[in-house]
Amino acid sequence: MFKKIKAPLAAAVVGLLLVVTGCGTAASTTPTTSSNVAVPKDGGTLNIALSSDAPKLDPALSSSVYDRYVFQSLFDKLVDIDKDGKIVPMLAEKIDVSTDGLVYTFHLHKGVKFTDGTDFNAEAVKFNFDRNMDKSSPRKGELGEVKAVSVVDPDTVKVELKQPFSPFLSILSDRAGMMVSPTAVTKAGQDFLNNPVGTGPFIFKERVKGNSITLVKNPNYWQKGLPHLDSVVYKIITDANVAAMNLKSGQVDMTDWRFPTKEIQNFKSDPNFMLINQAGQGYVGFYLNVSQPPFDNKYLRQAVDVLIDREALVKLIKNGAATAGHSPFAPGNLANGDSDKTFSPDTAKAKDFLVKAGKPDGFTFTYKTSTTPDNQRTAEMLQNMLKPAGITMNIEKLEFGTLLDQSIKGNFEASAVSWSGRPDPDQNIYDDVITNGSMNYGRYSNPQIDGLMKDARIEQDPAKRKVIYDQAMTILNEELPYIFFYHENNVFGLSKHIQGFVPISDGLIRTVSIFKN
Repeated sequence: MFKKIKAPLAAAVVGLLLVVTGCGTAASTTPTTSSNVAVPKDGGTLNIALSSDAPKLDPALSSSVYDRYVFQSLFDKLVDIDKDGKIVPMLAEKIDVSTDGLVYTFHLHKGVKFTDGTDFNAEAVKFNFDRNMDKSSPRKGELGEVKAVSVVDPDTVKVELKQPFSPFLSILSDRAGMMVSPTAVTKAGQDFLNNPVGTGPFIFKERVKGNSITLVKNPNYWQKGLPHLDSVVYKIITDANVAAMNLKSGQVDMTDWRFPTKEIQNFKSDPNFMLINQAGQGYVGFYLNVSQPPFDNKYLRQAVDVLIDREALVKLIKNGAATAGHSPFAPGNLANGDSDKTFSPDTAKAKDFLVKAGKPDGFTFTYKTSTTPDNQRTAEMLQNMLKPAGITMNIEKLEFGTLLDQSIKGNFEASAVSWSGRPDPDQNIYDDVITNGSMNYGRYSNPQIDGLMKDARIEQDPAKRKVIYDQAMTILNEELPYIFFYHENNVFGLSKHIQGFVPISDGLIRTVSIFKN
């Protein structure tokens, strides 16, 4: 038997939608949104300040949140997230799910084309699943429970799972569900990441590395009357303060979610701008490489953890636009609970851990971080927090793409790579801690954690899933392959001329409905 799902998707299908209810309001100020306007205007260019370049414009290969910003304009997905945090159909017009949770049948919108003229159909969907499940793709872990993908007819695709998989639809609302042109991939090969082609509202035109990415309107977009803009330009501005200055001067029309928090009050009181400040889904912190010294010693990881004043970081780095945390689960997430509670820094306890580690006089390590001002200030504060226990932290500054590449390769002792968050708790933890996970940069491995992560994926009852995640976090908060700082808000600055922007809890900018008034 099958359950039929139309927009919006029923939350009870796999128990995943409870995760994001409330994520848009927890720890947030009252948002200002411009989505309720009467007459959209067509034309114009939207200039968006992006706080780092997008390394790989290919959903199958991407590991960066900055890619995901650009992807929202280039690639449509099988399903998406709406303003209430619910999963809703997108390229899939309707979805049937078997009562045992093992078979998903996707009924596709008819008449959709990729921007190179290729038909979007069931064969294209199968092509994308096969490509994302290839061993070379970071998506392979996300789709690891897919048993088979088959074409029922030109407009229908059937996906069979190995076992019930609670995060499945949530995963398809992001990169794993983005559809790329099979024709373009075949022609471009490995260079597709520099020549992306999707079904989205905009078409890739050009990029100047480290400077800008330019997209132009898709005149044949399948959603009638959209998009409104003629073009979208992502301007790479790594300093959030400079981005705010550019917003003030009109060089950009809006900023990404890394708006400088010290400017929040100034922009809120200026009638020429709108400010949106809402809780996000992710977390900020850093990986520890547990496969090599010094952090193959658990007690050294614990010593670092207990010295961190998370409330000070939230106050001084984020100006309160964040929530101190100790887990990957932000407020509003299904799995958020006691594991996320923080504590006051404790130098005496840190010194006890150092004695247990055989390093009573302290130790030295290198902390790699990106070049954004917030990350630099965080590193400097962390450096000072560790000194009282005799821990010396050297800071190495890297461009984000380089930092990510070195993290993936395990070329670090401590690496400040954060996570922008996803609706389902599985997506915020599984690949980071499962043995050989695609984002397990710290090389952590624990059979007990592996078992709990797999159990949580199978379990359909949200309350029982939370119990499993609580058990896992009891272990992880002791073993600490990753040290959490806080969950930051998504803070956007917009010119008053920007209309139609609808903030979503994933912090990404959907440009399809935006226009300039």
